[in-house]
Amino acid sequence: MINIQLLREDPGKFKKAVKDKQMDPSLVDKLLEIDERRRKLIGEIETLRAERNEIAKSKNIVAGKQVKEELKKKEPELDKAEKNYFNALNLIPNPALDMVPVGKDEKDNVEVRKWGEPKKFNFAPKDHLELGKALGILDFETGAKVAGSQFYYLYGDGALMELALIHYAFDKLTKEGFLPVITPDLAKSRYYLGTGYMPKGDEAQTYEIKDEDLGLIATAEVTLAGKHADEVIPEDKLPLKYIGYSHCFRKEAGAYGKYSKGIYRVHQFTKAEMFIYCIPEESNKMHEYLLKMEEEIYQELGLPYRVLEMCTGDLGAMAARKFDIEAWMPSRDDYGEVTSTSNCTDYQARNLNIKYRTKDGKTDYVHMLNGTAIATSRTPLAILENYQQKDGSVVVPEVLRKWIGKDVIKK
Repeated sequence: MINIQLLREDPGKFKKAVKDKQMDPSLVDKLLEIDERRRKLIGEIETLRAERNEIAKSKNIVAGKQVKEELKKKEPELDKAEKNYFNALNLIPNPALDMVPVGKDEKDNVEVRKWGEPKKFNFAPKDHLELGKALGILDFETGAKVAGSQFYYLYGDGALMELALIHYAFDKLTKEGFLPVITPDLAKSRYYLGTGYMPKGDEAQTYEIKDEDLGLIATAEVTLAGKHADEVIPEDKLPLKYIGYSHCFRKEAGAYGKYSKGIYRVHQFTKAEMFIYCIPEESNKMHEYLLKMEEEIYQELGLPYRVLEMCTGDLGAMAARKFDIEAWMPSRDDYGEVTSTSNCTDYQARNLNIKYRTKDGKTDYVHMLNGTAIATSRTPLAILENYQQKDGSVVVPEVLRKWIGKDVIKK
């Protein structure tokens, strides 16, 4: 959530920030109205409670009853006002940082740079579905039979590739000082809501567990963010750097177009997720660092890519700044997203009550950042399509060979 004091002081700034994220600026006015009503009720109730204490000393029974009745009426009003306040507060997105390009949607995202040259084939390249099926490593038919559409099985070298990618990412990032973590695949609603994963509405992603306050996580960002909820972290312990492993579950409801087939957009996949807690003054630097790690991974995998900076309208509610890496995907003759990294500043920290303490004893909210190291759906897609050979075999990227145990995947 945003800092309400800053919004009270400069509502115009927040209206612009909300508008830049393609949301309704009147949300700010509605919040201020609700906030004013709530604060008025708080003042009235505090006055009545003080009166009650004074009356108790004088033993004026009649006056005591009047105050009691007033409190009985106003306290439920305050409970309702508090709920309305937090609902309205949570509708205000995290304002984009000043350097973020202003734009309406993904068409206004800005290409920062490219790396590598897309491969030119001297044969008609296949897509990853054809390759995976022919090699006997990817099976959507059995996935659909057992779990439904957009689920799949990996066999043999396909399974080994997924494990190799996770091994590679963990090995690389552990050497960078990231603590390896295997998180739960379930989280309470406070944590998936607090990190921005909605179970309802157009952006619904979360599978909720019936009759339980639990949902399947869409990313280890949820569980890594929840790890330090309600804690005050000593400043000398920051930054905290985690590389988390989890399965990820996403409803992926709605139409996503012709590029959603195969493993590009599925209901379940495995991910290695980077997560950093830091002091506010270092979050921009940490964000660039996460992007650097992502770029090194895709350079070492030998996959051509481009870096995009998201415009304000494509940031989502939580992120103040975000970069995507899109790898070259021959089947679409274009780039497709494989990772993203977001600086959520103190927005998630306010939701989850995570602070740090300075050496002189002052406390403030930490900044929280996340970045995908490897998503084991889209990265294998890019590997299969970029490393395919005329005979239908696929060359294994050199950095993965020690875990897969071979140089080439053949039928």
